[in-house]
Amino acid sequence: MKTIILREPYQLELTDTPPPPPPAANEAQLRVRRVGICGTDLHAFAGRQPFFTYPRILGHELALEVLALGDSSIPHDLAVGDLCCVRPYINCGVCDACQRGFVNACTTLQTLGVHRDGGMREIINLPIDKLHKSPTLDEEELALVEMFSIGCHAVRRSAITPGETALVVGVGPIGLGAAHFAHLAGARVIALDVSEPRLAFARTQPAIDHLIDGKGDVHEQLKALIPDGLPTVVFDATGSGASMMNSFKYVAHGGKLVFVGLFQGDVTFNDPEFHRREMTLFASRNATPQDFQQVMAALEAKHIDVKPWITRCDSPEQMIQDFPKWLDPANGVVKAMFKF
Repeated sequence: MKTIILREPYQLELTDTPPPPPPAANEAQLRVRRVGICGTDLHAFAGRQPFFTYPRILGHELALEVLALGDSSIPHDLAVGDLCCVRPYINCGVCDACQRGFVNACTTLQTLGVHRDGGMREIINLPIDKLHKSPTLDEEELALVEMFSIGCHAVRRSAITPGETALVVGVGPIGLGAAHFAHLAGARVIALDVSEPRLAFARTQPAIDHLIDGKGDVHEQLKALIPDGLPTVVFDATGSGASMMNSFKYVAHGGKLVFVGLFQGDVTFNDPEFHRREMTLFASRNATPQDFQQVMAALEAKHIDVKPWITRCDSPEQMIQDFPKWLDPANGVVKAMFKF
């Protein structure tokens, strides 16, 4: 079967590998119908992804078709031919975090395409309890569920309430997802970026009420929109250390800062100012079954139109050729995916 392997930074290879064996107990065998390209894949390609080793089969934003089912002791409603997505976080189920419900932050968590081989291959076996089927979502929508779930989880972590003002810093796909779910939660949404193509696309999104050009004076632009204060919730989805440390300055007194992205380094901030504002800082990692269910319900209800997001859907050969270009936001790629 066709398989794409990241041998080392900047070296993707399309090769042929044996298909997997029949599914084991509590597993499904699945045909990979779509693979979304996410920031994690781009960071791994460039050698900047934490907790990553080479070689690796990338890919965790997947639309899948059920080919076969192993014997299962887990209740499920999957059948051969169903289309589904995968919650790609393999947790142990027994550690303290899992026992307390933080399955997305399991102490030994492994993510497909990061800590273990992912879905950039024609056929894959996966645990049945990680699959979410939909009778109505198409392959492209299913391939975007995991991406939206990251932003959905960040918004749920923030406990934002109707009428609050949210600032989303960084409107790549993850930031856009956070903006949409902040909007669905009833917030007024402001988006900030330094990329003209990203700002231009964000301008087309009904979930975003106002835009701020990060190349200008951010505080003056915020003051024009919020004369008496600052955003009560700030989501930083940039994965940039400089941006994350700067985002402390945008949070209202008594407000919250949510780090959706991460980078390889230390975050520092001025402690007296942090205390003066009585700010709350959150990390947001991955997503939970609840987030996947919420995202799929929103997509099925057509609360989000994902079709304009998909700016590329290539063959594996074309994907490998163009992948290096997608590292630059100036190329205008909002969401790329490919199909075998």
